[in-house]
Amino acid sequence: MIAGTFISTERQARDAEDAIAELDRALSSEHVLKSIVEGLPQEVINGVRRSLATDRRERAHLLLAYQKARAGDFSILREQAGNDPGTFLIVARIIRKLSQKDLARKLGLREQAIQRWEAEKYRSISLSNYQKVAQTLGVRWQMSDIVPNDSQWSPLYDVTRDDLSKVLRHARDKGWLDAADTSDENAIATLVRYVGDHVNRYGTPSLLRTGLNAVDHSQDWSLLSWKAQVTRRAEVVIIHAKPRYRPINVSWLVDVARLSQFEDGPKRVRDLLLENGIVLVAEPQIPGMSVDGAAFLADDVPVIGLTLLRDTVDNFWFTLLHEIAHIILHYRTGLSAGFFDDVTSPEADEFEKEANRFAENLLIPEEIWVRSPARISKTAEPIEKLANQLKINPAIVFGRIRMERNDYSIFSNKIGRGTVRKQLLNQS
Repeated sequence: MIAGTFISTERQARDAEDAIAELDRALSSEHVLKSIVEGLPQEVINGVRRSLATDRRERAHLLLAYQKARAGDFSILREQAGNDPGTFLIVARIIRKLSQKDLARKLGLREQAIQRWEAEKYRSISLSNYQKVAQTLGVRWQMSDIVPNDSQWSPLYDVTRDDLSKVLRHARDKGWLDAADTSDENAIATLVRYVGDHVNRYGTPSLLRTGLNAVDHSQDWSLLSWKAQVTRRAEVVIIHAKPRYRPINVSWLVDVARLSQFEDGPKRVRDLLLENGIVLVAEPQIPGMSVDGAAFLADDVPVIGLTLLRDTVDNFWFTLLHEIAHIILHYRTGLSAGFFDDVTSPEADEFEKEANRFAENLLIPEEIWVRSPARISKTAEPIEKLANQLKINPAIVFGRIRMERNDYSIFSNKIGRGTVRKQLLNQS
C-alpha cells in the first residue's frame, strides 16, 4: 500500500486490517509497546507513540474509504484520489466493481500489467494505452491537460539557460550522464528527461520544507535535478534489495547512534537502514543549493539523501538522525511531499523542531545531558567520558557543545573533519 494515497485492492485492504490490528496491540498494551521501544530515551518513545497513533488513524481512514466505495459510497475515495489522471483510473475501476484481474481480462492483458500500471499510478503508460484503459472504464478525460512527449506524459518547465548550464556542469562532473551525451544539447535533453520522468512518477511537491516557512520550490531546477538523481540511485537499490519499511518496527533505532563509535560507522549505518526498509544515498549538492539532507518517499520506500556538505562526523550523525526522525515521526504527515533540510538554519517550524528533539535525544538523551559536567567543560576529558558512557563517537558531543555555546572556534579538531565523504560518496 502506498503511504498517504488510497487503498485500491482487496489485498491492500487485508494488509491494512492486519497493520491496524498490530498497531492497536502496540498502543493498547504497555508490554507490547515496551518490547518495541525498549532502550530508547523517553522523548523518542513519546515521538514513536505519537507516530504509531497517526499511522493507525491514517490507515483506518484509507480502509474506511475503500470499504465505503465497495458499498457504493465513493465520496471519500474520490477525495483521496484527487484530480490526478492516473489515480482517477484506479478509482474508476473500483467504482465499476472490477478487480485488477477483471480489467486485465477486458483489455486482453495479463493481470501483472494492470498491477504494474496501478503501482506507478499509470505514470509510465503511453497515451494510447491510457486511452484504451479509460475507454474500457467509461472514463472521459480532457487529454489537453496532459502534455505528450514521445508518447509519455511530461511536465513543462520554465528553466533559464544559466540554470541548465549549472546543473549540466555538475552532472558531468559527478558522472550522472552516459558517455554518449557528448554535446550540450544531448546532455541537456537527457537531464530534462531525467527530471521529467521523476516528476511524472512521483509528482512535483508544490511546497518543499526548508525551514520556518514552506517555500514553493516546484520549479527549483537544481533541487528537482538533485532529488531526481538521488531517487534514480535509490531505485537501483530498491530493485535489487526490495526493502520493506514497517513503521511499527523501531527497535533498530537503539543501534544507530552506537554505530558512530566505529571508523566505518557511516557505511555500517547505511546497511542497517537498508535492512529496515530505508535507502540512504549520499549525493553532493549542486552549487547554489543549501541542503544538508532530505527525506522523502520513492513510492512507499523511505529515502534519505545526504549532500555531506559539511564533511564532519558530528554533522553527519545529527543530519542523518534528523532525517530518520522525519521518517519515523512524519511518515504519514509530510514524507510524501518530502523534507529538505539545512540543519544549520536558525529558523525551524514545528516539524523541524520535533525532528531536532528526536535526533538530539537519540544521540544524547536529555535526562543525561542536563546532569552531565560535559555541558560546561572546557577540557576534552569529561566530554570523551560522556561519549564512552553513551557508546557514541566523541565528535557528536563536541559538536553539540559547539552548537549550544554558539562558539565554533572551540574543539575544532575534535569533530572528525574529512572522514565521511570518502566512505559514502561514489559508492553504491
